[in-house]
Amino acid sequence: MSVREKLNAAMAERILILDGAMGSMVQAYRFPDTGRPPCEQDYRGQRFANHTKPLAGCNDVLCLTKPEIIIGIHEAYLDAGADIIETCSLNSTSAELLNFGLEGLAYEISRASAQLARKAVYKFSTSDKPRFAAGSMGPTAKSAAITRDVDNPQIRQITWDVMEAAYYDNARGLVDGGADFLLIETVYDTLNAKAAVHAIQRLGRESGRDIPIVVSATFTETGRIYTGQTPEAFCVSMLHANPLALGLNCSFGADKLQKPLGQISAFAGCPVCFYPNAGFPDAHGHYTDSPETMAAAAELCMKDRLVNIIGGCCGSTPAHISAIAAKARNYGPRPFQKVNGNFTTNHTNNTNNTNNKSTTNNTNNINAGKRMSKNYLCGTQVLQFDDLRLQPVPWQAALDRGDFEEAVNIAREAVSADAGKQIKVLAVNADRAPDPLNTLRNFIFLTMAYSDLAVFPVLIESSSRDLIVEGLKCIQGRGIVRYTGASATDEISRIAEEYGAGFPA
Repeated sequence: MSVREKLNAAMAERILILDGAMGSMVQAYRFPDTGRPPCEQDYRGQRFANHTKPLAGCNDVLCLTKPEIIIGIHEAYLDAGADIIETCSLNSTSAELLNFGLEGLAYEISRASAQLARKAVYKFSTSDKPRFAAGSMGPTAKSAAITRDVDNPQIRQITWDVMEAAYYDNARGLVDGGADFLLIETVYDTLNAKAAVHAIQRLGRESGRDIPIVVSATFTETGRIYTGQTPEAFCVSMLHANPLALGLNCSFGADKLQKPLGQISAFAGCPVCFYPNAGFPDAHGHYTDSPETMAAAAELCMKDRLVNIIGGCCGSTPAHISAIAAKARNYGPRPFQKVNGNFTTNHTNNTNNTNNKSTTNNTNNINAGKRMSKNYLCGTQVLQFDDLRLQPVPWQAALDRGDFEEAVNIAREAVSADAGKQIKVLAVNADRAPDPLNTLRNFIFLTMAYSDLAVFPVLIESSSRDLIVEGLKCIQGRGIVRYTGASATDEISRIAEEYGAGFPA
């Protein structure tokens, strides 16, 4: 059996237990001989004794300098009942390691973290209870979808290409080190996550490997992720990844996350994971939920059969995981339906089948992948369409001039006057603009700054393959591609699916 098959079989049989926080455990660690916590010298070790930047707090580098700390934490969680442990690689991308002057070691640190987790998993696995190593891939502090400049909302901190390259090295190290699957976690920006998915899938194609992916988002008090997406829109944006599971982590305590978890569980066509914080930190930075409190809150979602994988995030410890594992033994997993290797959703409007052809009579449907109804598209919210018979967009003349700011202003006025009756998507065709790429990118990025526009899926219409690709690198939701060129449409359809977009069938 492949790893994917083993995990699917295990998740169908029982709720799997994920480990808890790594950072909290590193902070609480005390060396047996001295009783002291790790200090700057421990993070540096001999290898980085003369490193020019401070390394204390870079937990990932401990995989190289103090591996016994990380191994001990893994074993403590496995001893507490965890089926899955996460590698100590949350920040092992070049984008994050740059803060410590270690950006050139992203692959090496990622590989070392997976090797340590693999060693612990091997020690605890049995024939009747296999254990698994999840390669942790964090969100990074840089956002491809969110602007930090209110005066220039089309400006981004990082580009898709830089983000994807950073995730590629991270993923390559984790896979080479022995991670069973990759966990894109604490997603606050879906565009970042899409870049990670693209990097993993590229790695899979190049290596000939099936690399299972789990994607987990973090939600704000509004019940949306930071970029504004609803739980359902997050699911739609990620389903092109053929995810092993979707879910949520971090955010708050389990008691405050029942609603978004329920929305994901009702909508996702795959297993669901859930690992919240141990409450919320108090004034002293201590997380408030005891193991008993956290387990009691987690039990509610297990009782309602909302999860297939459950564990803990910030502030959780082996004691929390042990308490959750004890509760999980009393409940069955969330049911999910498997059809020829692909999962179908429980949503009543699902119309897909294993041939990826709609069973409805709608014309011009959107090919949205094997896991979803062909009618699902999204910006920050999920919208459904019977067809794509679109009205001419009133902002096209401004796009032809290359005036993307004016085009966005016209779109806002049109949406306000239309009240959602005619405008279904934000269509953008920049082929005739003086600078097509700049016009396309900035129109998409600028629309994301306005909540009245961000709700809509984006339709990219172009005769240029390259322009379509660059536009798709800007869309956080599931958009649409309408190709008007002369080359083979099969290639454009494949590209659209790789970047998480629909393509008119």
